[in-house]
Amino acid sequence: MSSRRPTPAAAPAGRTLSPREKYLPSVISVTSVVLVVLVVRRAVISAEQWPRIKAQFFNLDAMVDVFPDVLAGFGVNMSVWAVALVVIAIWALVLAVFRSLTGPWFAPLRVFSIVYIDLLRGLPSLLMVLLFGFGVPALQIPGLPRSSLFWGATAMVLSYSAYAAEVYRSGMDAVHDGQRAAAKALGLSQWQTLRYSIVPQAIRNVIPSLLNLAVALQKDVALLSVVGVRDAVREAQIYTARTFNYSSLIAAAVLFLAATIPMARLTDYVARKDRERRLQRTA
Repeated sequence: MSSRRPTPAAAPAGRTLSPREKYLPSVISVTSVVLVVLVVRRAVISAEQWPRIKAQFFNLDAMVDVFPDVLAGFGVNMSVWAVALVVIAIWALVLAVFRSLTGPWFAPLRVFSIVYIDLLRGLPSLLMVLLFGFGVPALQIPGLPRSSLFWGATAMVLSYSAYAAEVYRSGMDAVHDGQRAAAKALGLSQWQTLRYSIVPQAIRNVIPSLLNLAVALQKDVALLSVVGVRDAVREAQIYTARTFNYSSLIAAAVLFLAATIPMARLTDYVARKDRERRLQRTA
């Protein structure tokens, strides 16, 4: 008697969600968030000290009065951020390449990169800004700029490039060793292997992490205010010293939030797409 294997049952077709199942969770989420916000708002504005807090930190007339100066200073922040971002991306990649080189002839470059990264990652960015922003101009060396803005931005570049170099290096380490072996089998030199094979893949791997550093740098450029740069924070501090009202700082905070939140959402989007790409590649 012949035996026949039972035919596997066909997988049930995907059931279409009803409008209730599709939209009810979103409606519940939005409603619960709105209710919590309303409750918190009610508790805040009903507090006894709220009028004083509002007058001191959320004075609309003060915000309108200081906004043009703060906005002009914020343009300085964003200009420094954009220029520093490009310089950091290039210099950090150079450092990462130096550290990844093998062979005795490249030992000085490897040692330089390791010492640079260890030193600059161990120093606070604020300390670097103070050291360069005040210390270097005080030397009055002929031929060197004496601008606190220039040296403060240089300090930010030096500090953040150490972190970005490690991000690049992690991306290079994530590239499979077979890529290097294949490049060597094709007769490519070490520089050619890095240029055409390792570095392009590494950059794709670390774009989400680099964007996170970009968001952090976008906020930390406010440190330049401590060396007298007339950025958004400094303009807000000048207004506060003149009026003893802190609403100007809230105006500066709103501008920074308007810049960093879209950047943070872009970072989340890129990270999500990167995860999907990796899952599709391993599937």
